[in-house]
Amino acid sequence: MFKGSFTALITPFKAGKVDDQSFQRFVDWQIAQGSHGLVPVGTTGEAPTLSHEEHRHVIDLCIRTARKRVPVIAGAGSNSTEEAIELTEFAKKAGADAALHSTGYYNKPTQEGLFLHFKAISDAVDLPFIVYNVPGRAVVDISAATMARISELKNFGGMKDATSKMERQSQHRLLIRKPYAALTGEDASALGFMAHGGHGAISVSSNVAPKLCAEFQNACLAGNFKRALEIQDVLMPLHDALFVETNPTPVKYAAWRLGLIESPDCRLPMAPLGDAGKKAVDAALAHAGLLEVKAAE
Repeated sequence: MFKGSFTALITPFKAGKVDDQSFQRFVDWQIAQGSHGLVPVGTTGEAPTLSHEEHRHVIDLCIRTARKRVPVIAGAGSNSTEEAIELTEFAKKAGADAALHSTGYYNKPTQEGLFLHFKAISDAVDLPFIVYNVPGRAVVDISAATMARISELKNFGGMKDATSKMERQSQHRLLIRKPYAALTGEDASALGFMAHGGHGAISVSSNVAPKLCAEFQNACLAGNFKRALEIQDVLMPLHDALFVETNPTPVKYAAWRLGLIESPDCRLPMAPLGDAGKKAVDAALAHAGLLEVKAAE
């Protein structure tokens, strides 16, 4: 079962192309800093604007660079079930430990359609899949009852929950009758999620604060919520600032500001971070002890 701090990796670009060298250095740094796992080509990795060739390349590059030091959950989501299956087949061939699948964004499938989508994936590819429930982006919400039904599929490995519903994990625990990985997709509310019996997070903030995010998860998993709360107070401004504009624009700026990547560029339609956003991110990085900035005049 997947536990701890899994980084929803950014995809660095250089001159409009995937920057392989920066990405490999970034993966090595994440592991050295204590991240428990890696998630390439999710939303934070700009999967919507990567070509299929680039998508596969980034997954392969991540797996080859990680060298089994930590598990890799490969982004394979699509609102086309056929395409999701193809990406999952590639993830398995490349050596991923699991595949991450979002719901049918834009299509707005029914609960039955959601179940059938995941059933088709599970039947087609013998690889654990993680269900990413993110109503804010996908419009549809997988109900706790439907998640329990999906959990009966043979390759169900768990979920990434970004519903903003703190009680959802407790509902899942009562309904799902086998071991599974319960990962939150929301850094800001991870403390509460873990208290409800969660096992970890697929984190945006861990792109720039992997050591702190890993320490936070270690404290939660050990039941040391006093220490977890202390780290939460250090990280909370960062959790907020990294969503001052649409993800991943702020986190790529933050990674560039810390010298982790050579360019903060995102692909259109993601615009460069505005001046107010830059100030907010700088202040949050400083609060977390990651960056020294001059006090505002």
